[in-house]
Amino acid sequence: MPPRAIIFDFDGVLADSEPLHFRAFHDVLATEGVLLTEAAYYDRYLGYDDAGAFRVIGTHHERRWDSRHVADLVARKAVRMEALERDVSVMFPGAADVVRRAAAVMPIAIASGALGDEIRRVLDRAGLTNCFSAIVGAEDTPKSKPAPDPYLRAVALLNSNRGQRLEPHHCVAVEDSVWGLESARAAGLRTVGVAHTYPAHALVADWVIASIADFDIAQLKDRAN
Repeated sequence: MPPRAIIFDFDGVLADSEPLHFRAFHDVLATEGVLLTEAAYYDRYLGYDDAGAFRVIGTHHERRWDSRHVADLVARKAVRMEALERDVSVMFPGAADVVRRAAAVMPIAIASGALGDEIRRVLDRAGLTNCFSAIVGAEDTPKSKPAPDPYLRAVALLNSNRGQRLEPHHCVAVEDSVWGLESARAAGLRTVGVAHTYPAHALVADWVIASIADFDIAQLKDRAN
């Protein structure tokens, strides 16, 4: 059955912002006397939302950060992230064209562990915000990926915002990480893996592509038949 909606992850799929997220985490943690290496970020913490990452990093470094301090770290990281993004286009090559082509034929949404304001800021700069019928950020669900909550929330918003009658299996998730694909599968979506962040062989998905520029709606429909 051809898909009736597409739900994109954001960082690592549409936006080449993971290096900026690492830098923002690194700089904020440095003020706490915690050294975050690039290898540790990608190997251990990439799948978390900001609050989850700070909590786990704190635990690993034997820091007893309460919820108020974690919230302060998240706020400081958001400020640093905005500064790093300023006057820089972070969209992957071809991503904007993929979004516009997809939105022209079916409803599309975002399910991400990034903060909603960060997502919308990047999309606003690229002139893409209005292409999306729903945007789910880290603050919009009680649990983040690999839990199914972000994708289930995105499907629910597509139904309410567009008057759809979509079930999760009507939708395709586009993800770049093991955690994201696990989240999408747990929610009942079909999956496309994009090998931007991890090698193709590490991505368990119905279809794996080298880059978002290779995402083709006609091919997606053919593979679903």
